[in-house]
Amino acid sequence: METTLQSRIEKKLNDAFAPERLAVINESHLHAGHQPDMTGTGETHIRIRIISAKFTGMTRLARHRAITELLKPELDAGLHALAVEPAAPGEAVRW
Repeated sequence: METTLQSRIEKKLNDAFAPERLAVINESHLHAGHQPDMTGTGETHIRIRIISAKFTGMTRLARHRAITELLKPELDAGLHALAVEPAAPGEAVRW
């Protein structure tokens, strides 16, 4: 059975960051027509909302870098856009 990009990303994030809260959201449908080959189907635009104790003491930029480095293979394989909303426990989030 083939796994989805979304489920592979969820597994990688769970394994690397042991989050207390995680949402991996496929937003590809919101970007249909932005480029000729973007139909809104598939998994081209992903939003990550993650709360992990591993982010404690890290700057926002360092958190983003840690996630994008982890997901570099997915980005190299065609993931077009990655929106990242990382937080440490106790920090305010808008979601």
